[in-house]
Amino acid sequence: MGTVTLGVSIAVPEPYGSLLQERRASFGDPAAYGIPTHVTLLPPTEAEAADLPAIEAHLAQIAAGSRPFPMRLAGTGTFRPLSPVVFVQIVEGASACSWLQKRVRDTSGPLVRELQFPYHPHVTVAHDIAEQAMDRAYEELSGYEAAWTCDSFALYEQGPDSVWRKINEFPFGAGGGAPAVPAQGGSSMDEPSLRP
Repeated sequence: MGTVTLGVSIAVPEPYGSLLQERRASFGDPAAYGIPTHVTLLPPTEAEAADLPAIEAHLAQIAAGSRPFPMRLAGTGTFRPLSPVVFVQIVEGASACSWLQKRVRDTSGPLVRELQFPYHPHVTVAHDIAEQAMDRAYEELSGYEAAWTCDSFALYEQGPDSVWRKINEFPFGAGGGAPAVPAQGGSSMDEPSLRP
């Protein structure tokens, strides 16, 4: 069956997702339209295609034991000069993202991996483009704000065309009934409850 390149992330819902994707494209980032706007829980990871059922079961178990939590974005940050990235900061929900990503990469599961850099949840708006364009992204989005209730995460696969596509979504709670945050559309603004 071969290998696949997978990622796990929290989608940034509409209208925020498309707006940030369009802004990323406007800064000249060629990857903008191949990557739904997101907060990474598992960076691109090679896996055996045959392991997908076990991976999905692992993610479903994590989601079932999680609860919706508030997410709020505000302002910009950068990983330069260490890494050529400008991002929108997560000012509420970062600890819940950290908790989730640890569970996703847990040594008891099928997605164990070391990270290249310490985990720092964020929403990338420019990556590996000209310094002047990175500066522009940093400045123009410095006043950006968005908020929503995060109630799911999703598994994505990178295609041969480098485009990331959603394979499956995992809503929080044991089968919950709360609307999930889709890849690039819809949002839930209900009163949030905190994760366990």
